[in-house]
Amino acid sequence: MRVRDDYVVQALGPWRNAKAPLSAALARALREALLDGRIRPGSELPAERRLAAALGVSRGTVTAALERLRDAGWVRTRHGSASTVQLPAAATERIAPLSATGEAGSLIDLRRAAPAAPQELYLEAARRATERAGPLLAEHGEPGPGIPELRAAIAAWYSREGTATRPEQILVTSGARAALTLVAAHFGPRVAVVETPTYFNALQVLRHAGARLVGCRVTADGWDLDQLRDAFATARGHLAYLVPDFHNPTGALMPPHTRRTVAQLAAQHQVTLVVDETMRDLDLRDQPDPMPRIPGALLIGSTSKSIWGGLRIGWIRARASLVRALWDHPLSGPLSAPPVQQLVAVELLDDLESVLGRRRHELRQQRDHLGGLLADDARWRFTLPPGGLALWLRLTTALADTVVERAGRNGVALAAGPRFAADATLTRYLRVPFTPPRHVLEQIADVLDDAC
Repeated sequence: MRVRDDYVVQALGPWRNAKAPLSAALARALREALLDGRIRPGSELPAERRLAAALGVSRGTVTAALERLRDAGWVRTRHGSASTVQLPAAATERIAPLSATGEAGSLIDLRRAAPAAPQELYLEAARRATERAGPLLAEHGEPGPGIPELRAAIAAWYSREGTATRPEQILVTSGARAALTLVAAHFGPRVAVVETPTYFNALQVLRHAGARLVGCRVTADGWDLDQLRDAFATARGHLAYLVPDFHNPTGALMPPHTRRTVAQLAAQHQVTLVVDETMRDLDLRDQPDPMPRIPGALLIGSTSKSIWGGLRIGWIRARASLVRALWDHPLSGPLSAPPVQQLVAVELLDDLESVLGRRRHELRQQRDHLGGLLADDARWRFTLPPGGLALWLRLTTALADTVVERAGRNGVALAAGPRFAADATLTRYLRVPFTPPRHVLEQIADVLDDAC
């Protein structure tokens, strides 16, 4: 099917980028339109001269853009025929790690909801980073608060989402857990507000820092405002750790009125608000649209879910004076990320939209497939989450630990609700990631059927 000139223009949208050559910006826009489904794989593009006229650029710009895409496998062109867009092998790579599909052994291990690396893009980014790592290798190797190029790239990402950020407001760490560890060590809270449930590694970090944990209930339907108010009052002068964007593990998205309430409570009770945005990019709504951030929050980010946990790149976004204070902490050096890995992250962040476009599309399909397999069953209840990596099941006929034990005997390892609770509650809840491919999701559904 050949797409019309005006359709291509509409599908690409405002694609020009003042910081990139026109041909590079056009190639990137075509790639993202294909990944987002705005242009279907197998579609024939208009002839180069017609496409150039429609886009208001030279034919040479179109030729150079198509050459870039052809070299990477996104376009194929036969002599005398139109150029056809396609998904290359690199764009059809797996999301689930081998351990989550049973390919690494007999066990389908779903105790962590984590994606595999986009291998082709990752290896290519590592090659480019290695080729230009000479100046870094000639230095002493101490990363400081992060290499300038990465701090600038992260700051620009925030600014594009409407949170104006300067590079000096970014401190790079070896992952989100390292970022939270540094923040907890710096502030030394005696009390910390956490959600129930929440990211289990955060519970460990805050406990190790000596904090008494005060929970506030979160379900797939949202945050309990009364418990939020009580928790912030209890933690007066100390710290709160929240995951408002596709909350881990429920997938809930905090609505604007709750965000305003959280900001007011933090100011009223002088609580340092730490917001973990590791899941923020995994927006599975039909029209992804970032939610405005909570004013005054210290932000933690990571590439672990958007790219790969093994990259070991996280960061803290805060006021510049706090970033300097955090960097002065004795733990900052040991918790920093290796400089060459940071350079790889710079290369990958340049392609992040294409990675996210594919991942969102596949995760959305897999979420809907697993949801369909488990729907209309009285043995559990769940809400299809607007983002994230997992379903949060409320079991009605069995305890989660019992189901986990039975599922384990049938080759599926799951995480029970108490693992995500500060107080060992949530005994009837179960997290079920939808990162595996469809045929594995069907196997998981069968195991859950037997286990319940």
